[in-house]
Amino acid sequence: MHETAHGRCDFIDVLEESVVIHQPVTVALRDGATFIDRVKDVVTQSGEDYVHFQDHGRMALTRIVRCTPSPLADEPSGYDAKL
Repeated sequence: MHETAHGRCDFIDVLEESVVIHQPVTVALRDGATFIDRVKDVVTQSGEDYVHFQDHGRMALTRIVRCTPSPLADEPSGYDAKL
């Protein structure tokens, strides 16, 4: 989901849904960096929106240009337990 003026609520919805279902997100930053992380919380403080990532800490949403749900690749499967 790209952040646009009309899509900002959708952008925040992806992050908030990630908090609820504990699904990681793939994030692309304005500086070109990308990462996958879990979202702990999304808050508004002094009129600015922030996201709290598990491994990347607190970040202003204005730094993010794209955010999409990421598969749960690091979750153990039932098959893994049999190995």
